[in-house]
Amino acid sequence: MPAPREIALEVNGRRQVLHLDPSAPLLAVLRNDLALNGPKYGCGLGECGACTVLLDGRAVRSCVLPLSRTEGRRVTTLEGLGTIEAPHPVQAAFIAEQGAQCGYCLNGMIMTTVALLERNPAPSEAQIREALAHNLCRCGTHMEILAAVRRAAAERAA
Repeated sequence: MPAPREIALEVNGRRQVLHLDPSAPLLAVLRNDLALNGPKYGCGLGECGACTVLLDGRAVRSCVLPLSRTEGRRVTTLEGLGTIEAPHPVQAAFIAEQGAQCGYCLNGMIMTTVALLERNPAPSEAQIREALAHNLCRCGTHMEILAAVRRAAAERAA
């Protein structure tokens, strides 16, 4: 195991200087060291999407991303998108369309949608489904999630 070293990165708009093992998974650092619980531990293999965060605006799986690969970069978690009083437009669309049941997949669905709409503000149904295909939802809220993404895209275009 590598010795701890200083690693600086930006998390939700704030500079963080951490003295940790550079091979530590970003998810563990976010949850355990920075008390950010939006990203969830699901499979631990980067397969389910529950741990998705934005790294320089791109959706990535934080459970398999070593802290060392985030040095000098910008990480955004669910907590960095909006607030209860002023939710991000994607969060607001998920609320309006009731796009959650147990909520476990919600972090990954929202973060993936934010990244999708940043690179493609008007995605087709096929592009939405492709973007979300590797975010697993065990509750079967797929129709509401798709409606939320369509709503967020439409409201962004308005």
